[in-house]
Amino acid sequence: MPTDCIPFRDTQYFSSLICDYLEEKPELKPFYNRFPKLENFEAQIKEKSNFKGLSVAHRQVLASVLEQQYSNLKPSEATQINISLLKEANTFTVTTGHQLNLFTGPLYFLYKIVSTINLTKELKVAYPNQHFVPIYWMATEDHDFDEINYFNFKGKKIQWNRADGGAVGEFSTEGLEDVFELYTKELGVGKAADELRTLFSEAYLKHDNLADATRFLANSLFSDLGLVILDANDRELKRAFIPYIEQDILSQISSQEVSKTNALLTNIPNTSYNIQVNPRDINLFYLSEHSRERIIWEDDIYKVINTTITFTKAEILKEIHAFPERFSPNVIMRPLYQEVILPNLCYIGGGGELAYWLQLKDYFEAVNVPFPMLLLRNSVLIKTQQQAKKLEKLNISNRDLFYKRDTFINKKVRRISNIDIDFSKQKKHLQEQFSEMYALAEQTDASFIGAVKAQEHKQIKGLEHLEKRLLKAQKKKLADQVSRMTDLQNQLFPNQSLQERAVNFSELYLEFGDQLIPKLVLDLQPLNQEFLILNL
Repeated sequence: MPTDCIPFRDTQYFSSLICDYLEEKPELKPFYNRFPKLENFEAQIKEKSNFKGLSVAHRQVLASVLEQQYSNLKPSEATQINISLLKEANTFTVTTGHQLNLFTGPLYFLYKIVSTINLTKELKVAYPNQHFVPIYWMATEDHDFDEINYFNFKGKKIQWNRADGGAVGEFSTEGLEDVFELYTKELGVGKAADELRTLFSEAYLKHDNLADATRFLANSLFSDLGLVILDANDRELKRAFIPYIEQDILSQISSQEVSKTNALLTNIPNTSYNIQVNPRDINLFYLSEHSRERIIWEDDIYKVINTTITFTKAEILKEIHAFPERFSPNVIMRPLYQEVILPNLCYIGGGGELAYWLQLKDYFEAVNVPFPMLLLRNSVLIKTQQQAKKLEKLNISNRDLFYKRDTFINKKVRRISNIDIDFSKQKKHLQEQFSEMYALAEQTDASFIGAVKAQEHKQIKGLEHLEKRLLKAQKKKLADQVSRMTDLQNQLFPNQSLQERAVNFSELYLEFGDQLIPKLVLDLQPLNQEFLILNL
Protein backbone atom coordinates (compact mmCIF):
# COMPACT_ATOMS: atom_id res chain seq x y z
CA MET A 1 0.00 0.00 0.00
CA PRO A 2 1.26 3.57 -0.69
CA THR A 3 3.67 4.93 1.88
CA ASP A 4 5.91 7.94 2.25
CA CYS A 5 8.53 8.91 4.83
CA ILE A 6 9.63 12.26 6.22
CA PRO A 7 12.66 12.89 8.44
CA PHE A 8 11.54 13.51 12.01
CA ARG A 9 13.25 16.90 12.05
CA ASP A 10 11.26 18.04 9.02
CA THR A 11 7.94 17.36 10.75
CA GLN A 12 8.73 20.08 13.33
CA TYR A 13 6.99 17.99 16.00
CA PHE A 14 10.10 16.51 17.64
CA SER A 15 12.67 18.06 19.96
CA SER A 16 16.18 18.99 18.87
CA LEU A 17 17.50 16.42 21.36
CA ILE A 18 15.65 13.55 19.68
CA CYS A 19 16.47 14.77 16.17
CA ASP A 20 20.15 15.10 17.07
CA TYR A 21 20.08 11.60 18.57
CA LEU A 22 18.54 10.14 15.42
CA GLU A 23 21.21 11.88 13.35
CA GLU A 24 23.88 10.42 15.67
CA LYS A 25 25.39 13.78 16.53
CA PRO A 26 28.76 13.04 18.19
CA GLU A 27 28.08 15.27 21.20
CA LEU A 28 25.32 12.88 22.31
CA LYS A 29 27.39 9.68 22.03
CA PRO A 30 28.39 9.72 25.76
CA PHE A 31 24.72 9.50 26.73
CA TYR A 32 23.86 6.16 25.13
CA ASN A 33 25.48 2.77 24.70
CA ARG A 34 24.91 1.63 21.13
CA PHE A 35 22.80 3.17 18.39
CA PRO A 36 19.94 0.88 17.30
CA LYS A 37 21.31 -0.62 14.10
CA LEU A 38 20.84 -4.28 13.29
CA GLU A 39 24.57 -5.01 13.29
CA ASN A 40 25.01 -3.46 16.76
CA PHE A 41 22.77 -6.03 18.43
CA GLU A 42 25.50 -8.66 18.38
CA ALA A 43 27.55 -6.74 20.96
CA GLN A 44 24.41 -5.90 22.95
CA ILE A 45 23.48 -9.60 23.12
CA LYS A 46 26.96 -10.47 24.36
CA GLU A 47 26.93 -7.74 27.01
CA LYS A 48 23.49 -8.71 28.30
CA SER A 49 24.46 -12.39 28.34
CA ASN A 50 27.27 -11.57 30.74
CA PHE A 51 24.98 -9.73 33.17
CA LYS A 52 25.16 -11.70 36.43
CA GLY A 53 21.60 -10.84 37.39
CA LEU A 54 20.17 -13.07 34.66
CA SER A 55 20.65 -16.41 36.37
CA VAL A 56 18.74 -19.55 35.44
CA ALA A 57 16.79 -19.20 38.68
CA HIS A 58 15.84 -15.61 37.89
CA ARG A 59 14.63 -16.55 34.42
CA GLN A 60 12.52 -19.32 35.98
CA VAL A 61 10.95 -16.80 38.37
CA LEU A 62 10.19 -14.39 35.51
CA ALA A 63 8.48 -17.11 33.47
CA SER A 64 6.59 -18.37 36.51
CA VAL A 65 5.27 -14.88 37.33
CA LEU A 66 4.11 -14.42 33.74
CA GLU A 67 2.39 -17.81 33.69
CA GLN A 68 0.52 -16.82 36.84
CA GLN A 69 -0.46 -13.44 35.39
CA TYR A 70 -1.82 -15.18 32.28
CA SER A 71 -3.69 -17.83 34.24
CA ASN A 72 -7.09 -16.19 33.70
CA LEU A 73 -6.46 -15.29 30.05
CA LYS A 74 -6.38 -17.24 26.81
CA PRO A 75 -2.97 -16.40 25.37
CA SER A 76 -2.15 -17.55 21.86
CA GLU A 77 0.25 -20.39 21.26
CA ALA A 78 2.82 -17.79 20.14
CA THR A 79 2.60 -15.97 23.48
CA GLN A 80 2.78 -19.21 25.47
CA ILE A 81 5.88 -20.24 23.55
CA ASN A 82 7.50 -16.85 24.17
CA ILE A 83 6.86 -17.07 27.91
CA SER A 84 8.43 -20.52 27.98
CA LEU A 85 11.41 -19.30 25.93
CA LEU A 86 12.23 -16.72 28.60
CA LYS A 87 13.61 -19.57 30.68
CA GLU A 88 16.34 -20.12 28.11
CA ALA A 89 19.76 -18.41 28.25
CA ASN A 90 19.64 -17.56 24.54
CA THR A 91 16.36 -15.64 24.79
CA PHE A 92 16.27 -11.86 24.92
CA THR A 93 13.54 -9.24 25.01
CA VAL A 94 12.63 -6.00 23.28
CA THR A 95 10.49 -3.89 25.56
CA THR A 96 8.08 -1.00 25.33
CA GLY A 97 6.17 0.52 28.21
CA HIS A 98 2.90 2.38 28.40
CA GLN A 99 0.49 3.73 30.96
CA LEU A 100 -2.84 2.02 31.57
CA ASN A 101 -4.71 4.54 29.44
CA LEU A 102 -8.43 3.97 29.17
CA PHE A 103 -9.08 1.87 26.04
CA THR A 104 -5.39 2.31 25.07
CA GLY A 105 -5.57 6.13 25.04
CA PRO A 106 -3.81 7.74 22.05
CA LEU A 107 -3.25 5.86 18.81
CA TYR A 108 0.52 5.57 19.34
CA PHE A 109 -0.11 2.78 21.86
CA LEU A 110 -0.51 0.54 18.82
CA TYR A 111 2.62 1.90 17.15
CA LYS A 112 4.75 1.23 20.22
CA ILE A 113 3.72 -2.38 20.39
CA VAL A 114 3.85 -3.06 16.65
CA SER A 115 7.35 -1.50 16.55
CA THR A 116 8.38 -3.87 19.35
CA ILE A 117 6.90 -6.95 17.69
CA ASN A 118 8.42 -6.12 14.31
CA LEU A 119 11.88 -5.54 15.75
CA THR A 120 11.88 -9.00 17.34
CA LYS A 121 11.06 -10.43 13.91
CA GLU A 122 13.98 -8.60 12.30
CA LEU A 123 16.33 -9.73 15.05
CA LYS A 124 15.31 -13.36 14.64
CA VAL A 125 16.20 -13.24 10.95
CA ALA A 126 19.55 -11.56 11.66
CA TYR A 127 20.43 -13.73 14.70
CA PRO A 128 18.73 -17.12 14.19
CA ASN A 129 20.54 -18.78 17.10
CA GLN A 130 18.79 -16.53 19.61
CA HIS A 131 15.15 -15.98 20.48
CA PHE A 132 13.55 -12.55 20.84
CA VAL A 133 10.38 -11.84 22.81
CA PRO A 134 8.31 -8.63 22.54
CA ILE A 135 7.34 -7.25 25.97
CA TYR A 136 4.67 -4.69 26.85
CA TRP A 137 5.52 -3.36 30.32
CA MET A 138 2.30 -2.15 31.93
CA ALA A 139 2.86 0.93 34.07
CA THR A 140 0.65 -0.42 36.85
CA GLU A 141 2.49 1.47 39.61
CA ASP A 142 1.91 4.94 38.18
CA HIS A 143 -0.39 7.14 40.21
CA ASP A 144 -1.16 10.02 37.82
CA PHE A 145 -4.78 9.13 37.12
CA ASP A 146 -5.53 12.36 35.22
CA GLU A 147 -3.18 11.27 32.43
CA ILE A 148 -4.96 7.98 31.76
CA ASN A 149 -8.65 8.42 32.64
CA TYR A 150 -9.88 9.37 29.15
CA PHE A 151 -9.56 8.89 25.42
CA ASN A 152 -10.65 11.04 22.49
CA PHE A 153 -13.23 9.70 20.08
CA LYS A 154 -14.64 11.65 17.14
CA GLY A 155 -13.64 14.94 18.75
CA LYS A 156 -15.22 14.09 22.11
CA LYS A 157 -13.49 13.30 25.37
CA ILE A 158 -14.67 9.98 26.81
CA GLN A 159 -13.70 10.27 30.48
CA TRP A 160 -13.81 8.06 33.57
CA ASN A 161 -14.53 10.07 36.70
CA ARG A 162 -13.60 8.50 40.01
CA ALA A 163 -11.58 9.23 43.12
CA ASP A 164 -7.81 9.27 42.69
CA GLY A 165 -5.22 7.64 44.94
CA GLY A 166 -2.59 4.90 44.86
CA ALA A 167 -1.19 2.75 42.05
CA VAL A 168 -3.56 2.83 39.08
CA GLY A 169 -3.20 -0.88 38.33
CA GLU A 170 -5.10 -1.66 41.51
CA PHE A 171 -7.99 0.71 40.72
CA SER A 172 -11.38 -0.95 40.72
CA THR A 173 -13.18 -0.85 37.38
CA GLU A 174 -16.38 0.10 39.16
CA GLY A 175 -18.03 3.02 37.40
CA LEU A 176 -16.87 2.14 33.92
CA GLU A 177 -20.40 1.05 33.02
CA ASP A 178 -21.23 4.75 32.61
CA VAL A 179 -18.23 5.25 30.34
CA PHE A 180 -19.30 2.23 28.30
CA GLU A 181 -22.81 3.65 27.87
CA LEU A 182 -21.44 6.99 26.68
CA TYR A 183 -18.96 5.36 24.31
CA THR A 184 -21.41 2.88 22.84
CA LYS A 185 -23.81 5.69 21.91
CA GLU A 186 -21.05 7.40 19.93
CA LEU A 187 -19.98 4.24 18.11
CA GLY A 188 -22.92 3.94 15.77
CA VAL A 189 -23.81 0.69 14.04
CA GLY A 190 -21.96 -1.91 12.03
CA LYS A 191 -19.72 -4.94 12.45
CA ALA A 192 -16.65 -2.98 13.54
CA ALA A 193 -18.69 -0.92 16.02
CA ASP A 194 -20.11 -4.10 17.55
CA GLU A 195 -16.62 -5.58 17.85
CA LEU A 196 -15.42 -2.47 19.68
CA ARG A 197 -18.41 -2.61 22.05
CA THR A 198 -17.62 -6.21 22.85
CA LEU A 199 -13.92 -5.49 23.34
CA PHE A 200 -14.58 -2.62 25.75
CA SER A 201 -17.20 -4.56 27.66
CA GLU A 202 -15.10 -7.74 27.95
CA ALA A 203 -12.07 -5.78 29.10
CA TYR A 204 -13.54 -3.29 31.57
CA LEU A 205 -16.88 -4.68 32.71
CA LYS A 206 -15.69 -8.25 33.30
CA HIS A 207 -12.45 -7.52 35.17
CA ASP A 208 -12.14 -6.15 38.68
CA ASN A 209 -9.11 -3.88 38.35
CA LEU A 210 -7.43 -1.73 35.75
CA ALA A 211 -4.32 -3.93 35.43
CA ASP A 212 -6.38 -7.03 34.59
CA ALA A 213 -8.58 -5.04 32.20
CA THR A 214 -5.59 -3.60 30.33
CA ARG A 215 -3.88 -6.99 30.13
CA PHE A 216 -7.03 -8.49 28.61
CA LEU A 217 -7.33 -5.62 26.14
CA ALA A 218 -3.71 -5.76 24.95
CA ASN A 219 -3.85 -9.56 24.79
CA SER A 220 -6.99 -9.39 22.66
CA LEU A 221 -5.33 -7.02 20.21
CA PHE A 222 -1.85 -8.56 19.99
CA SER A 223 -1.75 -12.08 21.42
CA ASP A 224 -1.61 -13.73 17.99
CA LEU A 225 1.63 -11.84 17.37
CA GLY A 226 3.33 -13.31 20.44
CA LEU A 227 3.22 -10.21 22.63
CA VAL A 228 4.00 -10.87 26.31
CA ILE A 229 2.38 -8.45 28.76
CA LEU A 230 4.14 -7.92 32.08
CA ASP A 231 2.92 -6.39 35.33
CA ALA A 232 6.17 -5.85 37.24
CA ASN A 233 4.37 -4.80 40.42
CA ASP A 234 5.09 -8.23 41.80
CA ARG A 235 6.66 -9.41 45.06
CA GLU A 236 8.86 -12.10 43.51
CA LEU A 237 10.17 -9.87 40.73
CA LYS A 238 10.99 -7.10 43.18
CA ARG A 239 13.08 -9.47 45.24
CA ALA A 240 15.69 -9.30 42.48
CA PHE A 241 15.65 -5.51 42.78
CA ILE A 242 16.31 -5.41 46.54
CA PRO A 243 20.07 -4.57 46.23
CA TYR A 244 19.27 -1.54 44.07
CA ILE A 245 16.48 -0.39 46.39
CA GLU A 246 18.95 -0.55 49.27
CA GLN A 247 21.55 1.40 47.30
CA ASP A 248 19.13 4.20 46.63
CA ILE A 249 17.83 4.32 50.17
CA LEU A 250 21.28 4.34 51.77
CA SER A 251 23.50 6.21 49.32
CA GLN A 252 21.18 8.12 46.96
CA ILE A 253 23.30 6.90 44.07
CA SER A 254 20.67 7.54 41.41
CA SER A 255 20.36 11.18 42.42
CA GLN A 256 24.11 11.73 42.34
CA GLU A 257 24.70 10.10 38.96
CA VAL A 258 21.70 11.55 37.14
CA SER A 259 22.43 15.05 38.48
CA LYS A 260 25.95 14.83 37.04
CA THR A 261 24.59 13.67 33.69
CA ASN A 262 22.01 16.47 33.63
CA ALA A 263 24.75 19.03 34.13
CA LEU A 264 26.75 17.56 31.24
CA LEU A 265 23.71 17.40 28.97
CA THR A 266 22.69 21.01 29.54
CA ASN A 267 26.22 22.32 29.01
CA ILE A 268 26.88 20.87 25.57
CA PRO A 269 28.02 23.83 23.41
CA ASN A 270 25.58 25.19 20.81
CA THR A 271 22.62 23.20 22.12
CA SER A 272 19.64 23.99 24.33
CA TYR A 273 18.46 20.57 25.45
CA ASN A 274 15.72 20.47 28.04
CA ILE A 275 16.01 18.14 31.01
CA GLN A 276 13.06 15.76 30.99
CA VAL A 277 13.22 14.65 34.63
CA ASN A 278 15.09 15.79 37.71
CA PRO A 279 16.09 13.24 40.35
CA ARG A 280 15.13 13.40 43.99
CA ASP A 281 17.43 12.38 46.82
CA ILE A 282 15.49 9.11 47.07
CA ASN A 283 13.77 7.94 43.91
CA LEU A 284 11.35 5.47 45.43
CA PHE A 285 7.73 5.52 46.51
CA TYR A 286 6.13 3.51 49.28
CA LEU A 287 3.05 1.57 48.22
CA SER A 288 0.16 0.88 50.56
CA GLU A 289 -3.56 0.50 50.01
CA HIS A 290 -4.85 3.48 47.98
CA SER A 291 -1.53 5.26 48.46
CA ARG A 292 1.78 5.72 46.60
CA GLU A 293 3.87 8.37 48.35
CA ARG A 294 7.50 9.44 48.20
CA ILE A 295 10.09 8.28 50.70
CA ILE A 296 12.28 11.06 52.09
CA TRP A 297 15.18 11.28 54.54
CA GLU A 298 14.50 13.97 57.12
CA ASP A 299 15.64 14.54 60.71
CA ASP A 300 17.68 11.31 60.65
CA ILE A 301 14.65 9.22 59.80
CA TYR A 302 12.94 7.85 56.70
CA LYS A 303 9.45 9.24 56.21
CA VAL A 304 6.65 8.47 53.78
CA ILE A 305 5.24 11.89 52.97
CA ASN A 306 1.53 12.61 53.54
CA THR A 307 1.38 9.65 55.95
CA THR A 308 2.45 8.90 59.52
CA ILE A 309 4.74 6.07 58.35
CA THR A 310 8.37 6.40 59.45
CA PHE A 311 11.40 4.08 59.59
CA THR A 312 14.80 4.04 61.18
CA LYS A 313 17.63 2.81 58.99
CA ALA A 314 17.41 -0.68 60.47
CA GLU A 315 13.62 -0.74 60.15
CA ILE A 316 13.53 0.30 56.49
CA LEU A 317 16.15 -2.30 55.54
CA LYS A 318 14.08 -4.92 57.30
CA GLU A 319 10.96 -3.67 55.48
CA ILE A 320 12.70 -3.86 52.11
CA HIS A 321 13.59 -7.52 52.60
CA ALA A 322 10.25 -8.49 54.13
CA PHE A 323 8.02 -6.54 51.71
CA PRO A 324 9.94 -5.55 48.54
CA GLU A 325 6.62 -5.13 46.73
CA ARG A 326 5.94 -2.03 48.84
CA PHE A 327 8.84 -0.15 47.27
CA SER A 328 7.95 1.40 43.93
CA PRO A 329 10.56 2.95 41.60
CA ASN A 330 9.88 6.37 40.17
CA VAL A 331 10.65 7.50 36.62
CA ILE A 332 14.40 7.55 37.37
CA MET A 333 14.57 4.01 38.78
CA ARG A 334 11.86 2.25 36.78
CA PRO A 335 14.15 1.81 33.74
CA LEU A 336 16.78 0.22 35.96
CA TYR A 337 14.19 -2.15 37.47
CA GLN A 338 13.17 -3.17 33.95
CA GLU A 339 16.74 -3.93 32.89
CA VAL A 340 17.48 -5.87 36.07
CA ILE A 341 14.55 -8.27 35.76
CA LEU A 342 14.40 -8.68 31.96
CA PRO A 343 16.97 -10.07 29.49
CA ASN A 344 16.38 -6.88 27.57
CA LEU A 345 18.34 -5.53 24.60
CA CYS A 346 16.36 -2.51 23.47
CA TYR A 347 13.75 -0.12 24.84
CA ILE A 348 11.27 1.37 22.37
CA GLY A 349 9.57 4.60 23.39
CA GLY A 350 8.40 8.03 22.34
CA GLY A 351 10.51 11.16 22.20
CA GLY A 352 9.79 12.17 25.80
CA GLU A 353 10.71 8.72 27.08
CA LEU A 354 13.97 8.53 25.16
CA ALA A 355 14.86 12.00 26.43
CA TYR A 356 14.87 10.82 30.04
CA TRP A 357 16.56 7.51 29.19
CA LEU A 358 19.44 9.58 27.80
CA GLN A 359 19.90 10.95 31.33
CA LEU A 360 20.48 7.49 32.83
CA LYS A 361 23.52 5.85 31.23
CA ASP A 362 26.02 6.93 33.92
CA TYR A 363 23.64 5.69 36.62
CA PHE A 364 23.46 2.26 34.96
CA GLU A 365 27.24 2.10 34.71
CA ALA A 366 27.62 3.05 38.37
CA VAL A 367 25.47 0.07 39.43
CA ASN A 368 26.91 -2.33 36.80
CA VAL A 369 23.74 -2.94 34.79
CA PRO A 370 23.95 -3.03 30.95
CA PHE A 371 22.36 -0.01 29.33
CA PRO A 372 19.91 -0.98 26.57
CA MET A 373 19.69 0.37 23.06
CA LEU A 374 17.15 3.19 22.72
CA LEU A 375 14.84 3.15 19.72
CA LEU A 376 12.30 5.83 18.85
CA ARG A 377 8.98 4.12 18.18
CA ASN A 378 7.42 4.33 14.75
CA SER A 379 5.34 7.44 14.22
CA VAL A 380 2.58 7.27 11.63
CA LEU A 381 0.05 9.48 9.89
CA ILE A 382 -2.76 7.35 8.49
CA LYS A 383 -4.86 8.60 5.60
CA THR A 384 -7.95 6.89 4.27
CA GLN A 385 -8.26 6.38 0.52
CA GLN A 386 -10.92 9.09 0.41
CA GLN A 387 -8.68 11.58 2.22
CA ALA A 388 -5.76 10.71 -0.05
CA LYS A 389 -7.87 11.41 -3.16
CA LYS A 390 -9.04 14.76 -1.82
CA LEU A 391 -5.48 15.78 -0.98
CA GLU A 392 -4.30 14.81 -4.44
CA LYS A 393 -7.12 16.78 -6.05
CA LEU A 394 -6.15 19.86 -4.02
CA ASN A 395 -2.46 19.29 -4.85
CA ILE A 396 -1.53 19.03 -1.16
CA SER A 397 1.66 17.07 -0.56
CA ASN A 398 2.44 15.04 2.54
CA ARG A 399 5.03 17.60 3.60
CA ASP A 400 2.48 20.41 3.21
CA LEU A 401 0.32 18.78 5.88
CA PHE A 402 2.98 19.14 8.57
CA TYR A 403 3.11 22.94 8.35
CA LYS A 404 1.40 24.86 11.13
CA ARG A 405 -2.04 26.13 10.16
CA ASP A 406 -1.23 29.69 9.05
CA THR A 407 1.88 28.63 7.15
CA PHE A 408 -0.02 25.78 5.53
CA ILE A 409 -2.84 28.02 4.28
CA ASN A 410 -0.54 30.86 3.22
CA LYS A 411 1.70 28.54 1.20
CA LYS A 412 -1.23 26.87 -0.51
CA VAL A 413 -2.99 30.16 -1.33
CA ARG A 414 0.22 31.52 -2.84
CA ARG A 415 0.61 28.34 -4.88
CA ILE A 416 -2.91 28.28 -6.33
CA SER A 417 -3.37 32.03 -6.68
CA ASN A 418 -3.46 33.56 -10.16
CA ILE A 419 -1.52 36.58 -8.92
CA ASP A 420 1.95 36.78 -7.42
CA ILE A 421 1.58 37.66 -3.74
CA ASP A 422 5.06 36.73 -2.68
CA PHE A 423 7.03 39.97 -2.32
CA SER A 424 10.35 38.30 -1.53
CA LYS A 425 11.90 39.56 -4.77
CA GLN A 426 10.67 43.10 -4.18
CA LYS A 427 12.03 43.13 -0.63
CA LYS A 428 15.38 41.81 -1.83
CA HIS A 429 15.50 44.48 -4.55
CA LEU A 430 14.64 47.16 -1.99
CA GLN A 431 17.40 45.98 0.35
CA GLU A 432 19.90 46.13 -2.52
CA GLN A 433 18.89 49.72 -3.24
CA PHE A 434 19.26 50.69 0.39
CA SER A 435 22.72 49.10 0.57
CA GLU A 436 23.80 51.70 -2.01
CA MET A 437 22.22 54.45 0.09
CA TYR A 438 24.13 53.24 3.17
CA ALA A 439 27.37 53.51 1.21
CA LEU A 440 26.41 57.02 0.04
CA ALA A 441 25.59 58.12 3.60
CA GLU A 442 28.95 56.84 4.88
CA GLN A 443 30.77 58.83 2.18
CA THR A 444 28.87 62.06 2.87
CA ASP A 445 27.61 62.22 6.44
CA ALA A 446 27.58 59.10 8.66
CA SER A 447 24.92 60.67 10.87
CA PHE A 448 22.41 59.97 8.09
CA ILE A 449 22.84 56.17 8.45
CA GLY A 450 20.15 56.07 11.14
CA ALA A 451 17.73 57.94 8.91
CA VAL A 452 18.44 55.58 6.00
CA LYS A 453 17.88 52.57 8.26
CA ALA A 454 14.57 53.98 9.49
CA GLN A 455 13.40 54.57 5.93
CA GLU A 456 14.42 51.05 4.90
CA HIS A 457 12.51 49.58 7.84
CA LYS A 458 9.45 51.68 6.97
CA GLN A 459 9.40 50.60 3.34
CA ILE A 460 10.01 46.91 4.11
CA LYS A 461 7.17 47.05 6.63
CA GLY A 462 5.00 48.70 3.99
CA LEU A 463 5.65 45.89 1.54
CA GLU A 464 4.92 43.25 4.22
CA HIS A 465 1.68 45.01 5.13
CA LEU A 466 0.62 45.13 1.49
CA GLU A 467 1.54 41.48 1.05
CA LYS A 468 -0.60 40.50 4.04
CA ARG A 469 -3.58 42.51 2.73
CA LEU A 470 -3.33 40.93 -0.69
CA LEU A 471 -2.98 37.48 0.86
CA LYS A 472 -6.03 38.11 3.05
CA ALA A 473 -8.04 39.24 0.04
CA GLN A 474 -6.97 36.20 -1.95
CA LYS A 475 -7.91 33.88 0.92
CA LYS A 476 -11.39 35.43 0.87
CA LYS A 477 -11.59 34.96 -2.89
CA LEU A 478 -10.50 31.32 -2.55
CA ALA A 479 -12.58 30.71 0.58
CA ASP A 480 -14.06 27.45 -0.68
CA GLN A 481 -10.68 25.88 -1.41
CA VAL A 482 -9.22 27.23 1.84
CA SER A 483 -12.12 25.69 3.76
CA ARG A 484 -11.63 22.30 2.12
CA MET A 485 -7.87 22.37 2.74
CA THR A 486 -8.33 23.41 6.36
CA ASP A 487 -10.94 20.72 6.94
CA LEU A 488 -8.61 18.03 5.59
CA GLN A 489 -5.71 19.17 7.74
CA ASN A 490 -8.03 19.26 10.77
CA GLN A 491 -9.05 15.68 10.11
CA LEU A 492 -5.45 14.50 9.97
CA PHE A 493 -4.03 16.86 12.62
CA PRO A 494 -6.82 17.32 15.21
CA ASN A 495 -6.35 20.56 17.14
CA GLN A 496 -3.07 20.99 15.20
CA SER A 497 -1.61 17.98 17.00
CA LEU A 498 -0.21 14.79 15.54
CA GLN A 499 -2.98 12.31 14.77
CA GLU A 500 -1.25 9.62 16.83
CA ARG A 501 -1.30 11.80 19.96
CA ALA A 502 -4.94 12.85 19.69
CA VAL A 503 -6.98 10.01 18.19
CA ASN A 504 -7.97 6.67 19.73
CA PHE A 505 -7.43 3.50 17.69
CA SER A 506 -11.17 2.80 17.64
CA GLU A 507 -11.79 5.64 15.15
CA LEU A 508 -9.56 3.89 12.63
CA TYR A 509 -10.94 0.49 13.61
CA LEU A 510 -14.36 1.67 12.45
CA GLU A 511 -12.80 2.32 9.05
CA PHE A 512 -10.50 -0.71 8.71
CA GLY A 513 -11.88 -3.26 11.18
CA ASP A 514 -9.72 -6.20 12.21
CA GLN A 515 -7.32 -5.47 9.32
CA LEU A 516 -5.97 -2.35 11.05
CA ILE A 517 -3.25 -4.08 13.10
CA PRO A 518 -2.18 -6.51 10.32
CA LYS A 519 -1.79 -3.52 8.00
CA LEU A 520 0.42 -1.77 10.57
CA VAL A 521 2.48 -4.90 11.09
CA LEU A 522 3.04 -5.07 7.35
CA ASP A 523 4.26 -1.47 6.99
CA LEU A 524 5.97 -0.37 10.20
CA GLN A 525 9.74 -0.77 10.03
CA PRO A 526 11.17 0.11 13.46
CA LEU A 527 14.78 0.57 12.34
CA ASN A 528 13.77 2.96 9.56
CA GLN A 529 13.90 6.07 11.71
CA GLU A 530 11.60 8.36 9.74
CA PHE A 531 8.00 9.51 10.12
CA LEU A 532 5.70 7.24 8.11
CA ILE A 533 2.71 8.47 6.10
CA LEU A 534 0.47 5.55 5.29
CA ASN A 535 -2.52 5.32 2.92
CA LEU A 536 -4.78 2.51 4.10
